[in-house]
Amino acid sequence: MGLFQKFRDGLRKTQQKLATEITRIVTRAPKLDADSLEELEAVLISTDIGIDTAVKIVEQTKEAARQSGQVDVFAIARAEIERELGVSSHGLVKAPTPPTVILVAGVNGTGKTTSTAKLAHWLKGQGNTVLLAACDTFRAAAIEQLKIWGQRVGCEVIAGQYGADSAAIAYDALEAAINRHVDYLIIDTAGRLHTKKNLMEEMKKMHRSLQKKVPTAPHEILLVLDSTTGSNALNQAREFHQTLGVTGLVVTKLDGTAKGGIVVAIARELKIPVKFIGLGEQADDLQPFDPKQFAEALFVESDS
Repeated sequence: MGLFQKFRDGLRKTQQKLATEITRIVTRAPKLDADSLEELEAVLISTDIGIDTAVKIVEQTKEAARQSGQVDVFAIARAEIERELGVSSHGLVKAPTPPTVILVAGVNGTGKTTSTAKLAHWLKGQGNTVLLAACDTFRAAAIEQLKIWGQRVGCEVIAGQYGADSAAIAYDALEAAINRHVDYLIIDTAGRLHTKKNLMEEMKKMHRSLQKKVPTAPHEILLVLDSTTGSNALNQAREFHQTLGVTGLVVTKLDGTAKGGIVVAIARELKIPVKFIGLGEQADDLQPFDPKQFAEALFVESDS
């Protein structure tokens, strides 16, 4: 299956909602009067796309209608979404000298641990060697979960005991990654509420521990967000970014929500690139983010 089709399938719930509602509005009032434009704005906002983005799309639609009378709302929306999402690089940073260290953060339930393993699977598919570190020493079964995924994707997992110092495990894992000459070390951290300051401090401690070994580490701090939580994901992203300096986003569970627009709202407000999106449960369902294909999959008239 091609990447665009994965986007189409994964975003189907959001796309169907938009296609149905926009088509209904335009069919009922082709000239798009004030009431129709207001309704269009409400539909866009309901996908958590963000008020500012929704207003921009409606304003451009209004202007196009004034000038020509014929309006392609879908084309206008696609162009605006692509413009807003395409302002920065979406590729992973690569360290000049291996290993590249990636820290994966997020609250419990976002798909953080599975995303860690799926990212390893994707990197291996690009010809890289990958080592995983199980630094979630708090959540029951978190270490076992990562080990099971590690077996599935063919990656060794460095782990300690529950309750152990996660910063020490991260340090040991980095030492192992250097000694084994692997390309990437991906560290799964403890899921934490963005309001828990002590857990955020623990993440900072992990930073300091890694930098004792490699001053530039971690090279990426990826925040995993659950798209089904809508605007709450934006609140999480704000707090994590303020505390940790997030370098990229992984947005999961887009196949299970009609609020796929949250990707746009987060990227627009925080200016953090979305690097991967989760479109299903399989190992290869974590895909690199492509703004153009995302916009095209989100705003397409029919589901054919």
